[in-house]
Amino acid sequence: MRNWVKPQIFSWLLPTATAVFLLAAPAQAARLEYWRFDTEQNRLHFTTAGGVQPKAQLIANPTRLVIDLPGTTLDRSAVTQPVGSSGFQSIRVGQFESDTTRLVIELSPGYTMDPQQVQFRGISPTEWTVDLPTPQRIGAPSSGSAAAAPPARSGSGVQIENVQVTPDGFFIRTRGGQPQVKMEQSSDRSLYVDLPGATISPNMGSRDQLLDRHGVARMSVRPLEGSTPGVRVTFILSDTNSNWQVTASNLGGVVVLPGPQGSRVGSGSVAMAQNPSSDRIVTIERVELQQDGSQILIQSNQPFTYTSEWDRASGAYRIVIPSAQLGNGVQPPQSTNRGAFLWVKLQQEDSQTVAILVQPSAGVRIGPLTQPSPQLLSVTLQRPGNVAAAPNSRTSIPTAPGPMSYPAPSPMRSRDGRRVVVIDPGHGGGDPGAVGIGGIQEKEIVMDISEQVARLLEQNGVQVVMTRQDDREIDLAPRVQLANRVNADIFVSIHANAIDMSRPDVNGIETYYYASGQALAQTIHNSLLQGTGARDRRVRQSRFYVLRHTSMPAVLLEVGFVTGAEDAPRLANAAYRTQLAQAIVQGVLQYLQNP
Repeated sequence: MRNWVKPQIFSWLLPTATAVFLLAAPAQAARLEYWRFDTEQNRLHFTTAGGVQPKAQLIANPTRLVIDLPGTTLDRSAVTQPVGSSGFQSIRVGQFESDTTRLVIELSPGYTMDPQQVQFRGISPTEWTVDLPTPQRIGAPSSGSAAAAPPARSGSGVQIENVQVTPDGFFIRTRGGQPQVKMEQSSDRSLYVDLPGATISPNMGSRDQLLDRHGVARMSVRPLEGSTPGVRVTFILSDTNSNWQVTASNLGGVVVLPGPQGSRVGSGSVAMAQNPSSDRIVTIERVELQQDGSQILIQSNQPFTYTSEWDRASGAYRIVIPSAQLGNGVQPPQSTNRGAFLWVKLQQEDSQTVAILVQPSAGVRIGPLTQPSPQLLSVTLQRPGNVAAAPNSRTSIPTAPGPMSYPAPSPMRSRDGRRVVVIDPGHGGGDPGAVGIGGIQEKEIVMDISEQVARLLEQNGVQVVMTRQDDREIDLAPRVQLANRVNADIFVSIHANAIDMSRPDVNGIETYYYASGQALAQTIHNSLLQGTGARDRRVRQSRFYVLRHTSMPAVLLEVGFVTGAEDAPRLANAAYRTQLAQAIVQGVLQYLQNP
C-alpha cells in the first residue's frame, strides 16, 4: 500500500552541503520495530510502534543518506548490515540521540545519487518506504558533477515503462506524451523499434526477456547508441516471414504487431509509424454476452487492433481500441445474478478511441483474448476449476472446499437479495509486501487466503468483489474507489505482518479499524483467534488509508508475522491458510447477521 502522504523529494545541493527536508510535524514517542532494504527495487521499508515523521539528509564525502526518526527509540544496540546491491554498501541503524533513531544508507566508494529522485511514501504514520535511484559513479557522463543539475529530459519527455505481451503482439508502454517511432527490420533476424528522444523509466523491470511468443525469441531495451538520445527496443525474431507493423498509439505507447506473411521491409530501410487516418475509423457495432455467459464478444465493421491491461483507476480490465468509435445505440451487456462479471462499461474516450471496461465477479479471471476474425474480439471469462491454469498463473492455490454450514446472512437492501463484501488482498506485483522466514512473501500468502474467503462467501450467498485477482500492484486509492463505487456492505483488507528478523519471538494476529469498523473488527478478530489458536495482539484503531477513505465499515487484518518463529511456518502451510480463510468467513457472516 502507498501514498498515505504525497511523495516528497529532496533538492540538489553542493557536495559539502546537507539537504534537510522536514516531512511533517514533529513526531510523538515511538519505537523502531522493523526495517528491510529491498535490493531489487532499491527500497527501504521500516515500521514503528507509534507514529513518526522522518527527517532526511543527503551527505557527501562519502555519500550517504541519513534518515532521522525524531521521538523514536531503538531497543537494541546499533546494527550494520551489508546491502549487496550495486552502488550501495551497507545500512546502519542506531540510537543517534536519546530520542532520535538514525538509519544511514552508505553508498559504495566513488558513487553518488540524484537526491531529486529520492522519494518517501507514508503508508501510515507507522509504516514508511523510501525509494532510491540507482547510484551513479562520480564523474560518469550520465551523472555529471555533484553540483550539477540532473540531466534534462528530451523535448518529448517520453519514458519507456515496460514491454507487454498482448494476445496478438506486443505493447511498449510509455508515459509523457505520444512517442515518435522508427522501425527497421534487418536481415539478421532483428526488428528494431527506435523511440527518438525517449528515456527508460528507472522503475522498469527486466530489460532483457526470453519470450518465444508471436515469432519473437527474445527482447531487449537499451538507450540508442551514438549522440542521438532515445531508446531502442530490439526483438530477435524466430520467424522472419512476417511484415511487422509498428504504430504509435494516441493514448501513449507503441503497438507492435506481426503482419501477414510475404514481402517485408527490406534490410536497412526505415519507416515512420503513423496513426491510422481519420477516414479509416472503426465502428464498434455490438458488445454482447454469449449465451453461456463465458465470453464477451466485441464486433466491428472492419478490422481493428487493441491493447488490454488492468486499469488502476477502476480496478477493472480495460480494452482500448484505437481509431474507433461506438456505433449508435450500442449498449453493454448486463450482469445477471451470480454472473461472471459485475458490469461492463463502454467509453468513447476521445473522437478516435474506444475503451471497454470489464469488472469480473469474485473468483472469475479474464482468460485469453482472441480474434476469431479481424472484426471480432472474444473476451473469455474463466471461473475457478473450469479451465486449465494459464501459463503464468499461480498453481499453489488449493481447490475450493465444499460448502460450509455457516448461517446465511440476513436480507440486505435491494441488490439481487445478496450482501456485497469487498475483499482486498494487500500488496501485489512489484510490491511483495513483507518477506519473512524462508523467503515467504506477504502478497502470495494473502492472495491465497483472499481467494478462499471469496469462494466461501460466494457459496454462502454473499456477493464478493476483489480489489485484485492476480499478482499485480494497485495503489490504495483505486482499492477504496472500487469499494465505494459498488456500495459494499463491508470492506476487508488482508495482510501479513512483519518485524525485524532478529525478533522471531513476535507472533500473533492484529486487527485494525478506524471509525465505523470497530464491531466488525472485533467480530472477525475473535473468530480468527478461536479458529486458529494464534496469539492475540489485540484490536487496534489506526489511520490506514483504506480504513479512512472507505464509506462502509472497514477492517485491516494482519493474520500473522512472516518473521515470527511460530507464525511463519504456519502461514507457509496451505492447510493453515484455509483455517484462516474459514475463520474470516465465519466472522464476516456473524457480523452480517447482526451488523
